[in-house]
Amino acid sequence: MGFFDFIKDAGAKMLGNDETSIKSEINDNNATMPIDDLDVKVDGDTVVLSGSAKSAEDRAKAALIAGNVKGVSKVVFDDVRVEEGEGSDDTVYEIKKGDTLWKIATTYYKNGTRYPEIVEANLEVIKDADKIYPGQLIRIPNA
Repeated sequence: MGFFDFIKDAGAKMLGNDETSIKSEINDNNATMPIDDLDVKVDGDTVVLSGSAKSAEDRAKAALIAGNVKGVSKVVFDDVRVEEGEGSDDTVYEIKKGDTLWKIATTYYKNGTRYPEIVEANLEVIKDADKIYPGQLIRIPNA
């Protein structure tokens, strides 16, 4: 069982942070991040995910989607199986006040023009490259 911690009051405001809303948000991204037999349980500010992911990257994406919902402070994996290799070279980064994707790309890649790589890796949580917010967690691929 693995888990991610999040800042409870940071994150996107959804119509609700219940099982149905979070599962729907994850399933809306099923084309880029398939999780078969996805089950979502919400216990207070904790989301418990189970199912079968195609890769460790897909599992992390699902956790980031669930965790970037206002009111969620922890995402726990309850037997989210990974069908391919377990490894991932990605870094999880928490956005801070004053951050821009250009600045983050400069820090991790030494080249701000590579920020689209970060956007592409986080399409599930970054809907607009100009709208990121403190406390949001994103993946930095191959950091």
